[in-house]
Amino acid sequence: MTATTARESNESIFTTTQAYTFDDVVIVPAFSSTLPDAVDVSAVFSRDIRLASPLISAAMDRVTESKMAIAMARSGGLGVIHRNMSIAEQSQQVVRVKRSQSGWITDPVTLSISATLQDAEDIMSQFHISGVPIVDAERKLVGILTNRDTRFCEAQDFSRSVADFMTAAPLITAPMGTTLAQARTILGKHRLEKLPLVDSDGTLMGLITVKDILKATEHPHATQDERGRLRCGAAVGVGADLEERVNALVKAGVDAVCIDTAHGHSLGVLNAIRRIRSDWPDLAIVAGNVVTAEGVEALVEAGADTVKVGVGAGSICTTRVVSGAGLPQLSAIWEAARAADR
Repeated sequence: MTATTARESNESIFTTTQAYTFDDVVIVPAFSSTLPDAVDVSAVFSRDIRLASPLISAAMDRVTESKMAIAMARSGGLGVIHRNMSIAEQSQQVVRVKRSQSGWITDPVTLSISATLQDAEDIMSQFHISGVPIVDAERKLVGILTNRDTRFCEAQDFSRSVADFMTAAPLITAPMGTTLAQARTILGKHRLEKLPLVDSDGTLMGLITVKDILKATEHPHATQDERGRLRCGAAVGVGADLEERVNALVKAGVDAVCIDTAHGHSLGVLNAIRRIRSDWPDLAIVAGNVVTAEGVEALVEAGADTVKVGVGAGSICTTRVVSGAGLPQLSAIWEAARAADR
């Protein structure tokens, strides 16, 4: 069957009054010259984001927070953190994803020389890190504190200054621009776990950790940004806090925002897309959900990069069953694809 006749056959199926979902059809096997190990399932998520695995976890409170988003990105997919939490909490979830893995950290968590050991324990627990650089008022590197320095501390020690426990300068450092391969050699030679990156004046500019080097090796297909950090998305609504929430998420480093509604082909969603696109022209915007070609066209014309297709039923979502509105998923995808092709 040629591509033309296949398309005509599909047209005849999907232009009838009957709608279909996945269980209604089977794929007829045909000749393939592609070997299994040559199959490429990567997909474009937005203009700047490509996924090695075309899988995205749902923005639902029982599904995606930082742990799921990290796992999805390491596997080549993407996680979208749900919005059933405060703006501060959701932003913190994004920060955890962005700090979980880096080629190099350009804004490492630091403490001042006046901080206490308790301050260090709190911040290492908050960000799930094993050490923290210590800097002075001008951000000059004066030492580094790791969990090895605090392992045998007594309860009364936690009110004392980090200066009493840190490894003080001079430290083994490297300049900005050091590659991961070079960093691995330095860390191995000196049996270290963290390599501070400093400028010619000793100002802390970044950090490379052995953990991040190993993660990059273990997850070669991870979804990463240009700085080697894992990518993630976050859901937003169309309410009064839209700009405040998006602004906080962007500051936290989010890679995409997903306008999360049951009926995406609506004036509220279209206006929300326009507001976000106006203030953040380079931010990837996902919008939905829709089931018609007209819905896809409206969202794209408003400024959406990616469109969510489908109105439940699903394993959890029951919108179609409860409201009587929707379209079986395979037909919905066909409708959306027609619009995308145009």
